[in-house]
Amino acid sequence: MRYAVPVSGGMVSPHFGHCEHFALIDVDELTKKILKKEIVPSPGHQPGLLPEWLAEQGVSVVIAGGMGSRAQSLFQQNRIGVIIGAMESDPEKAVLGHLNGMLAIGDNICDH
Repeated sequence: MRYAVPVSGGMVSPHFGHCEHFALIDVDELTKKILKKEIVPSPGHQPGLLPEWLAEQGVSVVIAGGMGSRAQSLFQQNRIGVIIGAMESDPEKAVLGHLNGMLAIGDNICDH
């Protein structure tokens, strides 16, 4: 399974659409271990672009600090799960926390 985590300054970006990079993290769901991590530049913030682009990258789940409702529905249309309100700043720890049912979740900090 592949996770995507928006990253800015090496940390989970508080606003999904304005991140600098994405951490694409492949995991083994059975062993709950990270198999591979790749940092790729964001293709930019254009309406509707990121959900399709991440689907093309094979992403199954997005973990973000905040995300607008339109982006959330576009991810659902692309069959990509969305975890919003992640309070962990380290992308790998966020993914491992989610896998182990221990990811701290707060409010969606994006209100549009």
